[in-house]
Amino acid sequence: MVVSDHTAKAFDVDLQELTRLVAEMGGLAEKQVADAVDALAQRDADRAQRTVEADSAIDALQAEIEEKSVLTIARRQPMAVDLREIVGALRVSNDLERIGDLAKNIAKRVVALNGDFPPQKLIRGVEHLAELVLEQLKDVLDAYAQRDLDKAIVVWRGDDKIDAMYTSVFRELLTYMMEDPRNITFCTHLLFCAKNIERMGDHATNIAETVYYMVEGRALTDERPKGDTTNIAPVPMRM
Repeated sequence: MVVSDHTAKAFDVDLQELTRLVAEMGGLAEKQVADAVDALAQRDADRAQRTVEADSAIDALQAEIEEKSVLTIARRQPMAVDLREIVGALRVSNDLERIGDLAKNIAKRVVALNGDFPPQKLIRGVEHLAELVLEQLKDVLDAYAQRDLDKAIVVWRGDDKIDAMYTSVFRELLTYMMEDPRNITFCTHLLFCAKNIERMGDHATNIAETVYYMVEGRALTDERPKGDTTNIAPVPMRM
């Protein structure tokens, strides 16, 4: 019994360390998103370059989480809820790594613009979209840390709001492009940035589904609410 108790305590320590690493990774991902969007809004190529370079820290944490998860499974041979905890950490770290990559993509576009930036009004919609996604990301990371199923479901249901706002930004930028051909290059970059941000929202939704799996022991099988109509909705032409 003494050995069994010791093993249980050691396993609890392993799980706590995994949760801590995911929380640290989440904090870095949030910061990277905020820094990338701020660099875009403030026309700050130096900050954007630092954001690109910071991505390596997120990648390193993901590798550490993967290594620790594999070792924990090999040593402890967890079952049921304990195994779901480890699988959940792996899934969340994967989504956070992708969010970091998407933020890096935005920062790279800031660097590519090389100080040649569009009027501030063209960026506002992208900023608002990023604010919504950052709020969703914060909430879903809280849901993961607290194993809060209700909060995770709220984030999951909120994905359609992100999609709807992305559609609005998409239409707005296309309108600016049609009104003045000089906006085409800038707005094309902003369209890619907006799409990267919208994809971050999808990864936040993935994390919400992982929290559901960890708590309930089964996948969330309901169809995701979607509000992105850019593939089907026509854009009105101005005469």
